[in-house]
Amino acid sequence: MNLPNLISLGRIVLALVLIPLLFSDGFAPRMVAWVVFLVAAVSDLWDGYLARSQGLITDLGKLLDPLADKLLLVATFIPFYILSHRPGPEARFPWFGGVFPLWIMLIIFGREAFITVFRSYAAQRGVVLAAGQAGKYKAVSQNVFIGAAILWYALQSKAREDGWSGPLWEGWQAFHFGFTVVVLSVAVILTVYSLVVYLRSFRKLDLGRSGTP
Repeated sequence: MNLPNLISLGRIVLALVLIPLLFSDGFAPRMVAWVVFLVAAVSDLWDGYLARSQGLITDLGKLLDPLADKLLLVATFIPFYILSHRPGPEARFPWFGGVFPLWIMLIIFGREAFITVFRSYAAQRGVVLAAGQAGKYKAVSQNVFIGAAILWYALQSKAREDGWSGPLWEGWQAFHFGFTVVVLSVAVILTVYSLVVYLRSFRKLDLGRSGTP
């Protein structure tokens, strides 16, 4: 249990902490959720850097790191979906129609589930696929979206509590809404693209290993 693995374990704990914070209808708990998520997202970069730079990559780390990543997605995307379908204007989500689309959930989680199963299949064929740049960009875009969405809910709670109104608040909502939509769109595109790149890489390595023309 080295330092990178301890950091990954900490991210798992933070992911579990996020769930009740997001469902707490108030500015303070949702701002705490935003800070917790930022810590988890930054620590994801930190533990990977430590493991690679100090030669601390272990089998346990290979298990904990992707588990923490997937739990972080589950701990945020599922609450987003549930919250956006609740009644009331404060439940409005920064996406077309004001709700979090189910098809986006299916793409995000479907990709992660498929890669998990496919990686085992590839290993059985003697092919080990490292994480590529497309997958890293996908993760970054997803994290930016999650951070923006949590902040959206926090500020909506604050606006309701303090009765915010006026052109400044309306302008910020328009900017925040547009930014979140763009980032989520990029995340969905990169999710699909990174899967295509992953499959192409497997095909190339598998053909090279087997010598099939």
